[in-house]
Formats: sequence, structure tokens, C-alpha cells
Amino acid sequence: MQGASRSSIGAARERLDALAQSTGTDMESLAGDLHSVVLLLDRTVVLRRVLTDPARSGESRAAFLAQLLDGQISGESADLLGGLVRARWSQPRDLVDAIDELSIDAELIAAERDGSLDDVEDELFRFGRIVAGQRELRSTLTDPSVTDSRKAELVAGLLEGRVRPVTRRLVTRLVAHPRSRSLEAGLDAYARLAAERRRRMVALVTVALPLTEEQNTRLAAALGRLYGRPVHLNVEIDDEVLGGVRVQIGDDVIDGTVATRLDEAGRRLVR
Repeated sequence: MQGASRSSIGAARERLDALAQSTGTDMESLAGDLHSVVLLLDRTVVLRRVLTDPARSGESRAAFLAQLLDGQISGESADLLGGLVRARWSQPRDLVDAIDELSIDAELIAAERDGSLDDVEDELFRFGRIVAGQRELRSTLTDPSVTDSRKAELVAGLLEGRVRPVTRRLVTRLVAHPRSRSLEAGLDAYARLAAERRRRMVALVTVALPLTEEQNTRLAAALGRLYGRPVHLNVEIDDEVLGGVRVQIGDDVIDGTVATRLDEAGRRLVR
């Protein structure tokens, strides 16, 4: 997002954080309300344009949305959405993307409240690894000819009783309504938002053997010192690395694996 949209979603996040401080706010219900509005706006181009039309006042746009959704969502959801449509957006699509992001944030806040946010992060990561390793499963979950209800059934069968309810809801909505995102990109976006809830970064760590608890702690601490903020480790086992560690944080890659060093040595020998 650029310009006006970036400023508007920043203000909306502050309002969501304020709601999160209220123990009386049902964040799971709020997330569901926001997601239902995302589905509505994704289907209706004209409605997106009306709600972001700069020729209409913010109060007029908010009043229109309130009338449209009257009795269908909670008061907290209506207030949050009212603030969103009063704001300025660089393009209509940015409004919908902002509501979608806040809906995911609300789910993560619910997990943060009950102390399960770390588990949700790990479960999303593990699900991504499972899908990456099973082409047939990935093909089915991303096949546009497979109905949304069938995809939801598949996710329920895979995850029911094995992950937190928040994880299952997030994965289900991603496969049923990807919103032009790949499955991998959607899971990455969830991980980024979860990390932001903790004000920390996420590192993908590839090793040949599982790290001990002490190694995990030392690596996280070293990366935290390097980047100046807490770093959460998602550890992936790959026996092809032979030994050492490969760390990726965003576009940064720190590759200290034995396989890479052997490749480099081999290239030097043939020069």
C-alpha cells in the first residue's frame, strides 16, 4: 500500500489494538465479521468504489455501510469498519485488503490472549511444509474446480484435533478464499502478521538435524542482537545440507551449511 492507504491502515491498526485492550471484545467474532465483509466486497466492485469514492464525504460512506450491515455484525465491528470507510484510500482494492489484514490480526490477537500465538505460528509453518512436500494435496487445495466446501472438508480432516482452532480457521479461509494469493504467499503473510504481533522477526532455519533447546536459544539470541529485535525461529530439517546452518530472514540469507561450503570449494578447484 502507498500514500493515503498506508496512513489509513496504520490508523485502523491502532483502533484494533485499542479494541484488543478491552477484555469484553470478542476477537474471534470480530474477525468473522470482518471476513464476511471482505467476501462481500470481493464480490461487488461497485460497492468497493462507493465506499472509497472521494466525491462522497467520509460520514456519508460510513452511514451507507452502517445501513447496509445493520443488524448483521457487532457494534465493535461496525465502529471499526466505519472508521475504515471514512478514511482515504489510494485505490478501492486497498480498503478490502486492509479489512482482510485486520481480520487476520483479530484472529491472532485471540490466540495471543489465550497464550497460543507461538503454537499458531508453528502450526502454520508446519502446515506449509506438509503442503510443500505433497504435490497432490497442494494441487487439490489450490484447484479452482474444487468447491470451497470440499476444500474446507479436506482442511478439517487434516487439521481437526491436531492444531489450534485459530490455525484451522486461518488455513480454511486461505484455501477457500485465497484472494489471488498462492497458498505459500498466504501462509507467509499470516506468519508475518503473527510475528508483528510479537514485534519480532521470523527466521527460516535449515539444518541437517534438529537443534537442541540450548542451540535454539543461542541462535535466536544471536540473531536478535544482529537485527536489534526478537527473532522467532522456524526450523526445517533437510539432510541434504549435511551440517551447519542456513538462516533466511526476509531477503537476507546467512548460509553456513557444509553443502554450500563444499560447492564453493568445488568451484574454486575447477577455476
